[in-house]
Parts: sequence; structure tokens; C-alpha cells
Amino acid sequence: MQESLLKTCAREFHTPLYVYDFDAISIQLEKFKNAFKARKSLICYALKANPNLSVINHLASLGCGADCVSIGEVRRAIAGGVPKYKIIYSGVGKRDDEIESALKLGILFLNVESEAELLRIESIAQSLESRARISIRVNPNIDAKTHPYISTGLHENKFGVDIELAKRLYIYAKKSPFLEPVGIHFHIGSQLTTLEPLIQSAKIIADLAHSLLALKIDLKFFDIGGGIGICYTDEQEIDLYEYAQGILEAIKGLDVTIICEPGRFLVGSAGVLLSKVLYEKHNGSKRFVIVDAAMNDLMRPALYNAVHNVRIIESCNTTTLESRADIVGAICESSDFLAKDVVVPALASGDLLAFENAGAYGASMAHTYNTRSRPAEVGIQKGKYFLLKERESFEEMTANELRLLHKRLEQ
Repeated sequence: MQESLLKTCAREFHTPLYVYDFDAISIQLEKFKNAFKARKSLICYALKANPNLSVINHLASLGCGADCVSIGEVRRAIAGGVPKYKIIYSGVGKRDDEIESALKLGILFLNVESEAELLRIESIAQSLESRARISIRVNPNIDAKTHPYISTGLHENKFGVDIELAKRLYIYAKKSPFLEPVGIHFHIGSQLTTLEPLIQSAKIIADLAHSLLALKIDLKFFDIGGGIGICYTDEQEIDLYEYAQGILEAIKGLDVTIICEPGRFLVGSAGVLLSKVLYEKHNGSKRFVIVDAAMNDLMRPALYNAVHNVRIIESCNTTTLESRADIVGAICESSDFLAKDVVVPALASGDLLAFENAGAYGASMAHTYNTRSRPAEVGIQKGKYFLLKERESFEEMTANELRLLHKRLEQ
């Protein structure tokens, strides 16, 4: 993104501020499309990465479906312009009312994560006198070689069912007048930078799919999940052509539509978090740069010890002298940092910084701890910028509580 545009956005909309490059998002999507071209495929954007309605609408306009993990995300996808027949609903903890809503909306299918959930879906479908299209998330017990908090494909993780249980559930679903098994699904983790676990998982699930087809269970979709990583520091990104070829080789002989669920890959590197310096301070030999963004704006460093490279966009410093510092926010927690032990020059109040690769799991994980407002969000496309979401106000944060407080006091 052009630094001049970032400076303009910071002046007009203030900081902290998320800025997304829509042209960069389009380029990332095109890479995915090209990898699977000439094959039956559907790219379902993982809304959890960045649920801004304008981002969803942009991807929907380019043909994307949606991978959702709550009924709220399902509704966001529809509001953002995603056709219902391109929406998948996953997640281990679907409530009855959420399942009912999804069935009434008529989305593509629900990804089932447990035997108990399958039975609830069947019961709810029966009460609606309908037939629920389902896929089952199968856990291949493969180590994704990623951060343990975002690994999902091992038996120790809460996601999916093992292969033997999956087979029994498919047989049960085929016999049920209220269930229609149409797909099979796996997803082994997020921020994946190694191809081998993905291909190994695809082969395991493809073997299961072949055995199900032999049982006359007509699978139409082979959902390979998402999780393709990006480069935050020095990670080696997966080659999408090799990824696609490996998947296609693994599912040879299956006449299915491949579903991919990229999130971070599409939007991660297309976003930055802008923040201004408030002060510098020293505790003994320890240097801190205190900024107006904090862990409530960008949670990943505190949660995963993730690294977001910091770039100085505007500074009044004319020297080149640099030293190590922690860049921290105002939250009343020692874990509130955006960068640790980074080499930066002397910084002064008002200097503008950009934390890179913040387009995924940045704004989507933002919260209001310490009664801090969630940041505004801005999009840039073809050299023009536009506001996507206004900064949350104190009045918006407290409206629900104030209404109930006043109601109670009036009684």
C-alpha cells in the first residue's frame, strides 16, 4: 500500500486504524482460482479471518462462497452478498436454534463435528419436515506442524471425528430419511507452511471417500479445508500449484467438487494496522515505545506470540541511530504488546507506524477490554480509499447496558 495513502487515511480517520488493500485481496484469490482451474471447485472464504461486510462482498463479487463457524457468520455471509447455495456452516458447538436457522435458510450443507451433533441435526430436520444436507468433518490425526492453538487435525484437538466413527455416521445418515450426506471434510490447522501434512491428510480422507462410494453413499463435495499460511517473518509459503496437484492426485478417481476454505491467505497480507506513537519510556535499560493501539486491537502477539513486522510510515526523526524496544499499548496487562525486542530508531509522539500482515485475525479478534473502542476499518482500491466501518463509540459500547440500567432504576 502506498505510504501517502496510509498517511491520508490516518489523518482522516485517526488511529488505531485497519486498512485493507482490495486489489491485493483480488490477486490472492486469483492465485487460488488458477491453481484449481479446469477442475470442479468452490472457494469458500473463511469469514473468521476478517468478517467485514465490504470484504465479504468484494470476495462474493469475485465468485467466492463462505465458510462460516457461527449462525452470525452465516447471516453475515448472506448480508455480504454470498449466495446461500455457496455457504457452509462448520463448528463444534452449534445450538439447536442455530441448526434450525441454518436449515431454514437452505445453505449448501452443515459440517458435522460429532455423533451427538448429527443426531440433533436429524431431530431438528425431522421437526421441520425437511432433509438436512450434511458433510462430516473427519479428523485424520495428522500433525499440521503449526502453533498448538491453531492445530485442529489431531485426536487431542476438539474438532471432527475419527475415521471409524465417521464411517458409521455416514452409514447412519444414508439410512435416515432426514439426512442427506453430500460431502466429506477435513481441516488440520491454520497458518500451514508445510505441504506434506495436507497431502497426507487428503489421501487418508480420499481413501475413506472411496469406501463410502462403494457403500452407495453419493458424495458430491470433497472439502479440503483452509489454513494455507502467509509469510509474517521468514516462513516459506506453500506453492499453490504443488498444493493443488497434490490434492488432485490424492482424490484421483473421485468425481467430486473440491471445496477450499482460505481465509488468512486471501486477506492476511492485504491489511495493516496503523498506530501512532504516544511516548517513549525507559525502565532502567529497558526501552518501551507506547502507542495508541493495544492488544484489544491486535490480539495475535499476546495470544500466539505472533510477529507482525512494524514499518515506520511517518516520523520526525532525522537520525539513523537505532536500538531495541518493546512496542506496547495502554491495556492494563503485561501481555499487552504489539512487538517485542524490535530494532527501531528514536520515536516521538505522533509518529505513524504500520503493523503488517494484519488483515486476518486482527479486527475480527478485536475487543473492548478496558472499555477501549474497536478501531475503524478502511479499504483501498485502485488508488482510492473508503470507510468500511466507523470507530466504535462509547455510546455504542454502553447502549445495551444503559438501557437496562435505566429500565431497572425506573421500576
